[in-house]
Amino acid sequence: MAKQHLKKDDEVVVIAGSEKGKRGKILKTLPAKGRVVVEGLNLVKRHTVANEQAGIEGGIIEKEAPIHASNVMLASKFDAKKK
Repeated sequence: MAKQHLKKDDEVVVIAGSEKGKRGKILKTLPAKGRVVVEGLNLVKRHTVANEQAGIEGGIIEKEAPIHASNVMLASKFDAKKK
Protein backbone atom coordinates (compact mmCIF):
# COMPACT_ATOMS: atom_id res chain seq x y z
CA MET A 1 0.00 0.00 0.00
CA ALA A 2 1.29 3.45 -0.91
CA LYS A 3 1.91 6.10 1.74
CA GLN A 4 -1.25 7.84 2.83
CA HIS A 5 -1.14 11.64 2.58
CA LEU A 6 -4.35 12.17 4.53
CA LYS A 7 -4.32 12.89 8.26
CA LYS A 8 -6.84 13.20 11.06
CA ASP A 9 -8.74 16.54 11.07
CA ASP A 10 -8.00 17.22 7.36
CA GLU A 11 -11.01 18.52 5.40
CA VAL A 12 -11.71 16.33 2.38
CA VAL A 13 -14.12 16.10 -0.56
CA VAL A 14 -15.45 12.76 -1.80
CA ILE A 15 -14.61 12.47 -5.51
CA ALA A 16 -16.18 9.07 -6.28
CA GLY A 17 -19.03 6.89 -5.05
CA SER A 18 -22.50 7.51 -3.67
CA GLU A 19 -21.33 10.44 -1.50
CA LYS A 20 -19.59 12.23 -4.41
CA GLY A 21 -19.23 16.00 -3.94
CA LYS A 22 -19.79 15.98 -0.18
CA ARG A 23 -17.28 17.44 2.29
CA GLY A 24 -16.26 16.35 5.73
CA LYS A 25 -13.48 16.14 8.30
CA ILE A 26 -11.40 12.97 8.73
CA LEU A 27 -12.12 11.35 12.10
CA LYS A 28 -9.78 8.38 11.73
CA THR A 29 -7.28 6.94 9.25
CA LEU A 30 -6.72 3.23 8.62
CA PRO A 31 -3.37 3.19 6.76
CA ALA A 32 -3.04 -0.61 6.75
CA LYS A 33 -6.30 -0.88 4.79
CA GLY A 34 -5.90 2.38 2.85
CA ARG A 35 -9.15 3.81 4.18
CA VAL A 36 -10.39 6.86 6.09
CA VAL A 37 -13.47 7.56 8.21
CA VAL A 38 -15.08 10.90 7.31
CA GLU A 39 -17.43 12.72 9.68
CA GLY A 40 -21.10 12.47 8.62
CA LEU A 41 -20.42 10.53 5.39
CA ASN A 42 -20.96 6.90 4.34
CA LEU A 43 -23.36 6.23 7.22
CA VAL A 44 -24.36 2.64 7.98
CA LYS A 45 -26.85 1.28 10.50
CA ARG A 46 -25.71 -1.20 13.15
CA HIS A 47 -28.23 -3.26 15.09
CA THR A 48 -26.96 -3.70 18.64
CA VAL A 49 -28.15 -5.89 21.49
CA ALA A 50 -28.47 -4.35 24.95
CA ASN A 51 -25.77 -5.28 27.47
CA GLU A 52 -26.60 -4.12 30.99
CA GLN A 53 -23.20 -5.08 32.43
CA ALA A 54 -21.34 -2.87 29.94
CA GLY A 55 -24.04 -0.17 30.05
CA ILE A 56 -24.85 -0.46 26.33
CA GLU A 57 -28.38 0.25 25.17
CA GLY A 58 -29.87 -1.85 22.40
CA GLY A 59 -31.26 -0.47 19.17
CA ILE A 60 -30.24 0.78 15.77
CA ILE A 61 -27.13 2.97 15.75
CA GLU A 62 -25.99 5.02 12.76
CA LYS A 63 -22.23 5.42 12.38
CA GLU A 64 -19.63 6.29 9.77
CA ALA A 65 -18.07 3.49 7.72
CA PRO A 66 -14.58 3.76 6.17
CA ILE A 67 -14.13 5.11 2.62
CA HIS A 68 -11.19 4.12 0.43
CA ALA A 69 -8.52 6.84 0.47
CA SER A 70 -8.45 7.00 -3.34
CA ASN A 71 -12.08 8.20 -3.31
CA VAL A 72 -11.33 11.35 -1.30
CA MET A 73 -9.23 14.45 -2.03
CA LEU A 74 -8.01 17.23 0.23
CA ALA A 75 -10.50 20.11 0.03
CA SER A 76 -7.71 22.65 -0.58
CA LYS A 77 -6.49 20.74 -3.66
CA PHE A 78 -10.07 20.24 -4.85
CA ASP A 79 -10.83 23.97 -4.59
CA ALA A 80 -7.58 24.91 -6.36
CA LYS A 81 -8.39 22.49 -9.17
CA LYS A 82 -11.88 24.02 -9.61
CA LYS A 83 -10.51 27.53 -10.28
